[in-house]
Amino acid sequence: MAQQLWLLRHGEAVPHESKPDEERELTPRGERQSDVAGQALAQLGLEFAACYTSPLVRAVGTAALACRALNVEPQERDPVGKGFDAVVVRQLLLEQEEDDARVLVVGHNPSFEQVVYDLTGARVDLKKGGVAGIRLGDGPAELIALLRPKELEAIAAPTERD
Repeated sequence: MAQQLWLLRHGEAVPHESKPDEERELTPRGERQSDVAGQALAQLGLEFAACYTSPLVRAVGTAALACRALNVEPQERDPVGKGFDAVVVRQLLLEQEEDDARVLVVGHNPSFEQVVYDLTGARVDLKKGGVAGIRLGDGPAELIALLRPKELEAIAAPTERD
């Protein structure tokens, strides 16, 4: 069995010059992106053993909104905010009891894009409010999903079919 790492980049936040970086909260658009991401992941039938979030306000807000639809309680972890890398990923995955556990991590670029590259070799453009999914097993890690906010919105609110 393989574990899965799902990375959710925080939603749009207020501008850098408006307040100190640690205090930048989500904009209304960022709140919607965060809520939609959680709904879309739930719509896909994904269940998470844990959710870890950066302690920065915009990430905590994103995690809280996304996790409402996912039945998981976000936990703040300092290494998700500063120094997030493949080593931290492996530590978070080792905490899981199941060999096929899914873990959601809410945080920031450029570390998220670098982690995707370090684990899979894939170069990605992870938008604010976007999601990347990675399968980690005995062999090489595999990028299994890369979803932009527009795609998440389409998944969260599917159109009615005849």
